[in-house]
This record gives sequence, structure tokens and C-alpha cells, in this order.
Amino acid sequence: MTQFIAARRHEELGAEFFDPVAPADFPQNILRHRDQRWAERIGLGHLSDEEWLRHFGRFEPLPGSFERPLALRYHGHQFRTYNPDLGDGRGFLFAQCIDPVDGRLLDFGTKGSGRTPWSRGGDGKLTLKGGVREVLATEMLEALGVYTSKSFSLVETGEALYRGDEPSPTRSSVLTRLSHSHIRIGTFQRLAYNEDEESLRRLVDYAIANYYPHLAGAADPAAALLEAVVEKVALLGAQWIAAGFVHGVLNTDNINITGESFDYGPWRFLPHYDPEFTAAYFDETGLYAFGRQPDTLAWNLTRLAECLLPLSSIEALEPALNTVWPIFRDALPRAILRRLGLEPGDADTNNGFVTAFFGFLSTSKAPYEQFFFDWRGGALSAERAARSPAAELYMSEAFRPVANALESFAPSADVNLEHPYFARERPRTMLIDQVEAIWAPIAESDDWSLFQATLKEIGEMREAYGVA
Repeated sequence: MTQFIAARRHEELGAEFFDPVAPADFPQNILRHRDQRWAERIGLGHLSDEEWLRHFGRFEPLPGSFERPLALRYHGHQFRTYNPDLGDGRGFLFAQCIDPVDGRLLDFGTKGSGRTPWSRGGDGKLTLKGGVREVLATEMLEALGVYTSKSFSLVETGEALYRGDEPSPTRSSVLTRLSHSHIRIGTFQRLAYNEDEESLRRLVDYAIANYYPHLAGAADPAAALLEAVVEKVALLGAQWIAAGFVHGVLNTDNINITGESFDYGPWRFLPHYDPEFTAAYFDETGLYAFGRQPDTLAWNLTRLAECLLPLSSIEALEPALNTVWPIFRDALPRAILRRLGLEPGDADTNNGFVTAFFGFLSTSKAPYEQFFFDWRGGALSAERAARSPAAELYMSEAFRPVANALESFAPSADVNLEHPYFARERPRTMLIDQVEAIWAPIAESDDWSLFQATLKEIGEMREAYGVA
């Protein structure tokens, strides 16, 4: 049996970075989801459901980790307006552990665990629907090859919550997220805002020691850290575009330094290619629209660079910022080809394909995920694509440049076309109407069968796409 290796490294940063808090005392604890795959990986797979609820419903400490949860302090730009009154307002860092597989530090972070000093008048709670949506988002994104947090646990908590964007009262829940870091760009912004250079230096050293140990001994630690974070975040942007995903709220407090997608609110997947597609109804200007996500990530990374100026210089930091777009432009075709199960070629071949790909999707309005499903393996799937619901679109003149470009790529070793998933007519998708359909029987009759069946189906898709 895998041994759980507890950690409590975040405490090393000191009291300036967090507030010890108490979890909410919930009237009920009903387990709705546990990620058994990751539980087995980190040494918690043996927990009974009752033991699980003690730790992830009532938040009794995990042995060897924090004695009390830590509400983390940070600031952030929200829709590009600076807000110094943020922080963990309905969550906390519950525990940390070491991944026995790769030795990396992992955080257990919560959402909906009650009030903290940063709740700003809110109740600190999470709706059950919000929790369900986050599970669906993380499971789907992982299967599509996006570096994402894991929805480790979802517990229904037996309260009636009132929300303006949902029929109220609505049911409550608490989510536990497993992620490599909850240190955000906003964590650095708070220290820069407070002109706390000592804590800023300590945070840079901590980040390198725990997340980028290969940078130890760098002549300019701040510049080295920025370069590493830029690479991770630019890669994440490419993964989102390849997955057809819109995060919805790309504030600086929602971008962490390990480049993991996390903290899902009004997310959406594209029905078809549309650069102006937005996820949040309150994003009236389309600031965080699908096509603007890479630019937003670059803007956020510039804010991180500004925070690091007291420890470095413009001359040392600027080169890292200048790599955002080259990294993204190189990563995007690779992410798209990876999803298609194809080996990338040289830069010109890759870029030519991406131009043809987006040109076809723009003019044809072909279903976004259907294209990836139909053309998995490129030319190997020509017969499959001819039987697709979108087959007529593939016979158009507009598709010819894509067909020609696909001939340039060899299938990857994990193309896996013999998997039963690829015998289907349509891929598993997670469009907004499907999310609502999964929620409806839960809300109406506490029927979780469609939710569970969907997670099983996503697991099959993850297996088919060879996502470890």
C-alpha cells in the first residue's frame, strides 16, 4: 500500500502569508465524489467513506500536516481593476503532501469551507451545482490533455444557500482541490503593494525550492523564476485553445505559478470555433473571450514581472516576457497535433496546418470537438471521418487545405484508434446544455446516475487519448 507522505511546507513562509482558520461546522456530510485514482496514487485510497468525510467534510487534520487550515493572503487584478481586499474568502489550504510518484509537493485546497478574514461579507460557501460543475470541468480538461487541478473530493453539506445566479435556495457543498500550488500572481502582487521586499524575496526562494528546484543557485532568482512561470503559463494557454476551453475569469488571483488551470466558475467549452465566445455573463466587453485568453495570460505575466522588479531589473526580466508569444506559437500546433494523435513536424509544417485548421473551422462552423474526434490519427481516420455527422463538411473545398496538411504528419505511438471510444459516432463533449442536463436530475430527484455515468465516460475518453 502506498504510504501517505504529509508535508506542511507553506508554514515555512511565515505568518505574513496566511491566517489560521477554523472550518465551517456543516449540518450534514454526504460524499458525492472522491477521486479514487489520485487517492490511490498519494496513499489515501484505503480510507473508508467515513474516514474520508472526517478529513474532507469535517476537515480533521491529515496526520503530519497542518494542525489548522491556512487561509492564504493575496491581492489581484479583477477584470484589470486592482483589488487589495482579496484572499481566501471561502477556502483554505487544508493540507500538503508529497506525491510518491514524482516527489512533487501537492496542496489540498478547499472551496466552500466557510468564512475567513477575507470573506468580505460573504458566507464562504459553495453551491452543490458549483461543486458538480468543477468536478466536470477538471475531469474533462484532464482527459483533453490540459494541466489542471483535480477535484479530489466533493461533499454535500446540507445547507440552503441563496445566490443571485441560481434558483434559490440551492444546495451546498464543499470541494477539496488537489493542485501543485495555490501561490498565485496575486500572492506576489500583495507583497509588492505592501512594499514588503523581505517577504517577496522569501516567496521567490520558496517557489524555487518547492516548484522549480532546477533553478537553485540562479544568479538572478527572480528573473529565473519569471522565465519558468512564463513557460508554464504560455503552455497552459495553448492547451486551453486546443481543448476549446474558456476559463471565464482570468484574474491575476486565478493564475498560479505552476501553470495549472484551477478555480473554475463560469467556464464553457466551444460548440464551434468562435474567438469572441465568452463564458461569464458578466464579461460584457469580452475581455476573457476564448480568443483573448493568450493575450490575457501575457498581460497577467507582465503584472508578475512588475512585482519582481525590486529583486531584479527591467533588463533582466524583460527577456522572459518576450518569450510568451514565441512559446505560445510553438506550443499551440503541438497541443493541437497531440490531441489529434499526430507527431509534429518542423515549425513551417506545424504552423501551416494550424492556419488551415482554424481557417476551416472558422468558415465551416464544424463542431469543435467533433473535428478532433473524427481526425484522430490524421489520414488513418479518413474512413471514420466519412461516416461522421460532420462528413459533409469534410467534402467541401474549404477542407481541402486541411486534408492536404494532415498528410504531412505521421500518427503518434499512442494514437490508440483501436480503443472502443473511437468506434462511437460522436465524442464526449461538455457543452453548457449538457452540464445543465447532468444537473437537472440531481436537483429534481437527487438522481446522481447521469453524473456518475458521465464521469465513467470521461474516464474512457481519457484512456483512449492516452492521458496518464
